[in-house]
Parts: sequence; C-alpha cells; structure tokens
Amino acid sequence: MKKLKRKEITLDTSDGGVRVKRNRWGIPMIRGNSSRDIAFALGWVHASDRQIQSQLMKVVLKGEAAEKLSGSKELIEADKYIRKANFFPDMEYQIAKLNPSVKEQLEAYAKGVNAYLAEHKPPFEFRLIGYKPQPWDITDSLRIGKVFGFAGLVELQAKMEKLILQMIQKGVSEERIRELFPGITEPIDYALLNKIKIEEPIIPDTVKWMLRLPVINASNNWAVSGRWTESGKPILCGDPHLEVARIPAIWQEIVMELPENTLKGVTIPGLPGLITGRNSYISWSPTYSVADTVDYRIEHCKDGKYQRGKEWIPFGVREETIKVKKAEPLNLTIYENEYGYLEGNPFEEGYYLVLSWAGGRDCGAGEFNCMIDISEAKTVEEAMEKLKLLDAATFNWVIADRDGNIGYQMSGRVFKRAEGVSGLIPIPAWDEQSQNNGFVSKDDLPSSYNPEEGFIVTANDNLNHLGIANPITLPMAPYRAERIKERIEEKIGREEKFDIEYMKSIQYDLYSKEAERFMEMIRPLLPDTEKGKILKEWDCRYDLDSMGATLFEAVYMALIKLVFGENGLGREIIDFLINETSLFIGFFYTFDSVLFKTESAWYNGTSREEWLSRAIEEGLRVDAVPYGSTRRLIMRHLLFGGKLPSWLGFDLGPFPLPGSRATVPQAQISSGKSKITAAGVSYRFITDMSTTELHTNLPGGPTDRRFSGLYKNDVSNWLKGKYKII
Repeated sequence: MKKLKRKEITLDTSDGGVRVKRNRWGIPMIRGNSSRDIAFALGWVHASDRQIQSQLMKVVLKGEAAEKLSGSKELIEADKYIRKANFFPDMEYQIAKLNPSVKEQLEAYAKGVNAYLAEHKPPFEFRLIGYKPQPWDITDSLRIGKVFGFAGLVELQAKMEKLILQMIQKGVSEERIRELFPGITEPIDYALLNKIKIEEPIIPDTVKWMLRLPVINASNNWAVSGRWTESGKPILCGDPHLEVARIPAIWQEIVMELPENTLKGVTIPGLPGLITGRNSYISWSPTYSVADTVDYRIEHCKDGKYQRGKEWIPFGVREETIKVKKAEPLNLTIYENEYGYLEGNPFEEGYYLVLSWAGGRDCGAGEFNCMIDISEAKTVEEAMEKLKLLDAATFNWVIADRDGNIGYQMSGRVFKRAEGVSGLIPIPAWDEQSQNNGFVSKDDLPSSYNPEEGFIVTANDNLNHLGIANPITLPMAPYRAERIKERIEEKIGREEKFDIEYMKSIQYDLYSKEAERFMEMIRPLLPDTEKGKILKEWDCRYDLDSMGATLFEAVYMALIKLVFGENGLGREIIDFLINETSLFIGFFYTFDSVLFKTESAWYNGTSREEWLSRAIEEGLRVDAVPYGSTRRLIMRHLLFGGKLPSWLGFDLGPFPLPGSRATVPQAQISSGKSKITAAGVSYRFITDMSTTELHTNLPGGPTDRRFSGLYKNDVSNWLKGKYKII
C-alpha cells in the first residue's frame, strides 16, 4: 500500500478548534470538543475528499444540471423530473421544525464546506467542464437527506405499480395479474384503467441521471444476542446493497471523537451525521423496508380542471424555467393538486395519473432530528424511539447496545388506506376511498426487542408479521434472509458461539436458496449430456470458476423469457425489463413465486415441466464457461465515466463479480443499450459490542480525486474479502 501522509491539521472553530488527521487507511479522524465543531470539520472533510460527489448531487437535486454541467438531453430530462417532483415544497417550514441543536449542526456543516471552498481551488475535473463549485447551505443537505429516502426502491415501487397498469392496458388477464401480484385486493376496473393516458411509461426507463445518486437497491443487516457470541456481547452486521458500477464509492468512512462519545461508520457526502455505524454505546444499520409509500390516483381532466363529484376544480399551476448551457432556456408548466403533480395536460380531456408519496409534504425535518440525535443514543430502546422520527426514510433498522440488547424497528410514513384498497393499482381520485386518511401510527409498524430466538435478520423481506400494520405490499425475495438465518441456526444448533470471522463468512456466502429451489424442479429433467451433468452436479454456489452457475443462469433466464415473455408480455418487453430497467433486479421474486406453482394461468394450459424442458433446451445452448467470465464489473467515474481513455485510470476494472440476485452478497449486473448498472454490496461492516472496533471494506476509497492514493485503496479488500479494523 502506498504510504499515506498522516499529518494532523487544526481547524479554527467556535468551541476550541478541531483536529483532523488520517488513519493508516486514509480515513479522516476528527477530534473536537462539541458536536457543532465536529459538524464543521465533517463539512470541511467532505469538501476536501468528496467535493465532486456532493456538488453533483447538489446541482442535480436543485434541477440545475443542464445549466451548470451540460445542456445534454439527458440532463434536461433530469431537471424536468426534479422540477416536477418538487421534493421540498415547504422548505422553510421544515427548517423551522428542526431541533435547535440539529439546525446548529447543519449550519456548522455548511460553514465547514464553505470554509474549504474559500481556501482551495476547484478540482481540476470541474475546471475541465467549466463548473465553479457553489457555496453550500442548509437546504442542500435537507434535499439530499429527503431524496435519499425516495431514490431507488420507493421510486421502484412506483414504477412497478405503473408496470401493473401497463400490463392491464396490454390485455393481460385478471387471473394472471392477480397471480403475479397477490397483494391486489380490490376489483380491477379494466374499462376505467384502459382510459388512462400514461405520459411516462416504464418502458423506456427515465431519468438515467438519477443513477448518479445513492440509489438504494437492497441490503442485509442482522444482530446476534450476546448469549450466542464468544464475547458475551451482541455482534451486529450490515451490508447495504447499492449501485457499485461507479467510483467513488457512495459512502465515506469517518471517525469522529468527542470527549464522551466516539462515532465511526459511514457518511453520505453532503450530510452531517452517520448513516450506519456505531457510537460508544450502540451500533445501528438500515436496510430498505420495501414499505409501500406511494399511490397513483386517476384524475378526470378537462379545460385545465379535475373532477370532484359534480364540480370541476382548477389545477394549481407552477411555472419553471430550466436554463440550458449554451442553449435557450426551456419553460415548463406543471399542474398540481393536493395529491401531487399531474402526468399529462389537463386541457386535453382525458384520464391522467397523479403520484402521491407519503413523504412528499410536511416532511424532511424528522430525517435530521433523528440522524443527528441517534448519535447520542445509549440503548437500543432509546434508538428505536428516535428512529420513529423518520418520515421519508422507510428503512428496517437493526440495533445492538453494549448492555447486551438487540432490536429491530421499521421507520417511515405509510399511508393509512381505506379497507379493501391495496395501493397497487390506481385509485379514482373522485372516489371516497381515495381520500387521504392520514398515516399509519409509527407504533404499529413492525418492530422487535430482544426476540426469544436471540437474533434478528432483515433483508428486504416481508416483515409485516412483526407489526400491527401491514405496510409491505411488494416484498423482495426472501432468499438472502433465509440463507443468513440458516447459517445462524446451523451454528446455534451445534451449540457453537459466534465470532467476527464467522460473520465475515456469511457476508461473502455465495450459496443461493433461489437456485436450490429451482434445481429441485430442474435436476430431474436434465439430459444426460456433458452440460446436463455439469448443471446436475452444481452445488448452487455462484463462485467465479463455477460453470454450473453459468448454465443455471441461462436456463433460469430462458424460463423467465418463455413463460412471461413469449407466452405473455412479449420477449422484447421482458428483455427490456431485465436489461434496461431496475424492475427485475428489485422484484424478480414476483416472477419466481409463479414459477414455483405446479399450475398457473401463465402456463397457458401447458404443464410446468414442459416449460422447464423448453428452458433447459434453450439455456444449455450457451457455452459452459466459468461464471466469472460472464460477470465483468466496471466502476465508472461519477463525472467522466466511459468518456476518457482507460489508461487514465478514472474508471476501474473490469473485475469479475461473484454472487447473484439471491446470494447474501447480492450481485446483479444489467448491461443494456442505455446504461450499465450493478446492484452490489456498497459497504460491509461488522462490530462486536464488547469492543470499540469496526471491521469494514467498501468498493472505493476515501476520496473522489482520481490522482490521489486514496481513490481506490479499499477496492482490493472488497474484492478479496479482506476487512480493515477501525
């Protein structure tokens, strides 16, 4: 490893100055006397190490990308999306709702960013494109904090609901729709739904620039009680799965030392406070909860108005001007009502959609009141109460404390829907059932404290049974949670104690419970050929040298395309969903659950075995090559990815990527015509509450500066399964 400069610097602050130096891994270590001073130093560090990342998010989330960066069509569309969505319609009101100490830290953070900007030239990457970094203020952090709760899976839920509508409009039968989406409880009014004009269809995917944001794909977290560990204290593990086909890594690791508390873990550049990590007393880790926080409503429109009973009410009108670099500005007219913005022109009579997000209004302050305050929590119970402050962030939190307790708490706002309304298909806005009924009580959301079995696991699976409310309508696949539980229960069954090394082996476990279930159906039908024997003997592990994994993937994808494509929506549409959108990445279990049935309307009167046999025949036509040769990950630079010669080193790779959509370390690569995206492990951490240590790795390094020795210094650890000790 290249020797790092670890010289300590001192920043002048209001409460006695802050010292900043780097540890042996280049991770900034901040030491100060007050939370306010620590926040100032963190702003300074983010401006130093991750200025490109944080400034890009600032520009994108203000809807100014086409003006500040490039007048490309892609960025114009991104600006339109952000302006329409209007994620923060009540910014000043939310600022007023911040706890005084929290507001003070947000302001100190902004001062720290600006202090660095005032004393240093812009990164040469910005100078190349003619961008001058903009001063930071509290509103920039608030935008990132709130949209972080929307980008990714909340947005993905909305896209999936729109896909259901498209399937209905394409004539997919009600029987087939209900098989794929059993959460639909209400009657499906085909006549009404076919009248809707869809302005922004799922096909093709939109707002590709949003991929530059820290989009949430999936995650694992788990905690084991001290009664099962060698140390006698809980062990907590977390590995958020996000976009990894990018450099720098989404997260920046940090250590922040106060006189009576030390914080360590990861931050999002642009935000003060830890997202995941630990303090001196507790540790915490989030996964996305998959709670349904979005509803589409149908508006009947004409003459710029929408219908309510016999009345026609004018839409609110918002005019936006999008400035475009080296081009004329564009004017955008947005029509809104109490539910959100209209996807269409209300002066053209027809039926259009409005998307409602539970975090859309009167929301934002709680994210920071929680994120800052949780750093001072000393027990699991205290942290669980603080996490209920979150509104936009619909996460599953697992917490452990040094007193020996473990807990789980779902956070976020969820609509309280009328009886019989699932939220999965659009609701007529003029119907009484569509009216807002407020939100589910946070006390009714799923939670657990010191469960009898002595461990807690979440992996975006269905946890409705742990609460009074049922906020999840489209759970992700249970396979990762099943495998983690299996590994934990195996060790408990042998009456063996857990340690850090065993938890590392779980985080890199490449066995697929999905493949196990499918192979039970496939194995008896395999031909007595060389490829058939390879697949028959496959151990369901996605190792890089596995030829069985390559053949299984070919058979599995052939099955999906045959049953749901050729026999349903059309192969070209299924190909698009898999390669050009993130829908299949997020909700492949929707399709799996049908294929596990012996009889289904999707089989079109043919036996499942016949479809399996056809898929085997098609899938085994591929070459039996090592799985790693089919899985090449390139980490592309956030600003210049794919635009500069590879020898300049802005992009990294290609690297072979082990794992699959269903292994504990989720690993999905989608290579379509418009983008390359990869859902993978964006950070691994493990902590034993008997120590003050974190064991970690991530796909990047501390800084986003290409010619720094800290640009990629943790990538090798991430690929090889090695952990730093912080």
